[in-house]
Amino acid sequence: MIEHLRDEYDFWVITRDTDYCETEPYTTVSAGSWNRLSTHLQVYYIAAPELKFSVLKKAAAEARPDIIFINGIYSLYFSVLPLRIAKLIGCNQVIVSSRGMLAPSAIQVKGGKKRWFLRIIKLIGLYSEVRFHATNSAEKEHILQVLDQEQEVMIAPNLAKTSIGNGLSEKLKRRGELNLVSIGRISPEKNTLFALQLLKHLKPAINLKLDIFGPVYDEAYWQECQFLIKQLPEQISVTYHGSIENNMVHTTLQKYHALLLPTKGENFGHVILESFAAGLPVIISDQTPWRYLRDKGIGYDLPLSAPESFINAIYELAEMPDEQYQKMAQAAFANAQEFITDPTILEQYRALFRF
Repeated sequence: MIEHLRDEYDFWVITRDTDYCETEPYTTVSAGSWNRLSTHLQVYYIAAPELKFSVLKKAAAEARPDIIFINGIYSLYFSVLPLRIAKLIGCNQVIVSSRGMLAPSAIQVKGGKKRWFLRIIKLIGLYSEVRFHATNSAEKEHILQVLDQEQEVMIAPNLAKTSIGNGLSEKLKRRGELNLVSIGRISPEKNTLFALQLLKHLKPAINLKLDIFGPVYDEAYWQECQFLIKQLPEQISVTYHGSIENNMVHTTLQKYHALLLPTKGENFGHVILESFAAGLPVIISDQTPWRYLRDKGIGYDLPLSAPESFINAIYELAEMPDEQYQKMAQAAFANAQEFITDPTILEQYRALFRF
């Protein structure tokens, strides 16, 4: 979003000085002050000991925003307190991007706490003067169901990177073999355990490799995954590689035949688009905006209630000859380019920021 709108807006970002699920601070930034990263972008990084209301308010006041754009729902410091800060510094144009956090599947995770929180914010009218950002019509409906049918919600699909990688990379596809990749945090929402359970039911007829990238968000859940990995048959290889740098995602994806992501819900799914851009078909759930993939010849979007459909998709890709696979890969790449160059999405963001 920042890169696409760089010529129209200046962005001042307030965030932590650590990466997601990490405790080690960045070594290339200055915490506690504004870091100018480009002519249109400044970032204020906050160290853990300094993460408090007064620091957030001071940084926000220094930015003197015309519009405050809040990512997420449940974070005290980055979702809830900024709503109060906006009033204190006199900014009455506030957008909240729920990022799929109000979807039924997302609310179910730690559902007790989330439902109490949502009841309270609805009771006190926390979002009464706030515009919500949804990335698709289904997410808009989720927001209206949870909050209020009168809540202002505008749709603008997530923007792709201004440049994704260096194009399509051809790789040989032998029948009976399949190299899969999974990129995303290790958590119940991403359904990593479900993916591994699928592999447990594969017959010895194919040789399969699955490489997993992403931070461990839920340690107990990851231990369940590791226990299952040890039970997989010998013709199936699963390797965990830890987190991956953002600028390495495209070249990493190009090494594989397909993405495996049976997620419980995505409001967008950036790694799905990046997979298409790398020429990868995908095997995903039907809980994302990326639908009817088989009809387009670029993958499979399948119901989680029918795990056998995922297994059949894996077999189909594994047995696919190279010539047929290359056509699928080229169609995936073309689909990504069509989405990335769609000018109507940028217009929706201009409308979102227009008060």
